[in-house]
Amino acid sequence: MLYGAMNFPIKSVLTEIDEIARLGFDYLELAMDPPQAHYSMISENKDAILKALDSHCMQLVCHLPSFVSIADLTKSIREASLTEMFKSLEVAAGLNALKVVLHPGYIGGLGVFVMETALQFGRESLAAIIAKADRLGLCICLENMFPRLQTYFKPEHFEEILEQFADLKLTLDTGHANIDNQDGRKILDFIRHYSHRIGHVHLSDNFGKRDDHLPLGEGNIDFDSVAKALKDCGYDDTITLEIFAEDRRKLKASKENFKAMLERTD
Repeated sequence: MLYGAMNFPIKSVLTEIDEIARLGFDYLELAMDPPQAHYSMISENKDAILKALDSHCMQLVCHLPSFVSIADLTKSIREASLTEMFKSLEVAAGLNALKVVLHPGYIGGLGVFVMETALQFGRESLAAIIAKADRLGLCICLENMFPRLQTYFKPEHFEEILEQFADLKLTLDTGHANIDNQDGRKILDFIRHYSHRIGHVHLSDNFGKRDDHLPLGEGNIDFDSVAKALKDCGYDDTITLEIFAEDRRKLKASKENFKAMLERTD
């Protein structure tokens, strides 16, 4: 496995690389959001970022902008959002990213009253982003979301798009899958349904109500079962500890805890 951690885009990317490297992670998952990690700023600092990663023997995964609206009912907003995505993809390619994480378009505003229209806009935007990534030689990993965003939060929501795009992978986010997870099975259902298509994993804990990004063991997710399911399906790739505790020693501790869980499954 390769273990990574995500930057806080409020802070300098170079500062974040140094801090995450000191915690012993294999790669940085670069959240490409303003104010400090917008694609324009990353592009300006490309050489310094690559040098810092190289000096720490770290690799890079890029997380495309989260706070855009690729399924918006307003065409100009969708187009502006796609421009942000395309430019971010170009920068990710220039940084030799191992893979790129993508949030599907959320359905908000009046979109909830015309769901099929909003879903179609989202599908069209996803197709354009995937096509752009393919031309750039980038692997896209589409992330599962949570019910409030109306789509791509159940395993069955991914069937059509994964069938349509043979090279598309799934980012399994345990925190997202645990929200409104009444029987406690959704995370394992994702693994069972898509064991051959999982290309990336986000680990964080919560109590099933909000995306709290808690350290492992501070919520109610059964990570021993998650570790066993991933091990049983042969997953051996990138795992990002998406934990936003103020004390980053908890980030490192969560990594070590999960590694120990995987070892216990042997």
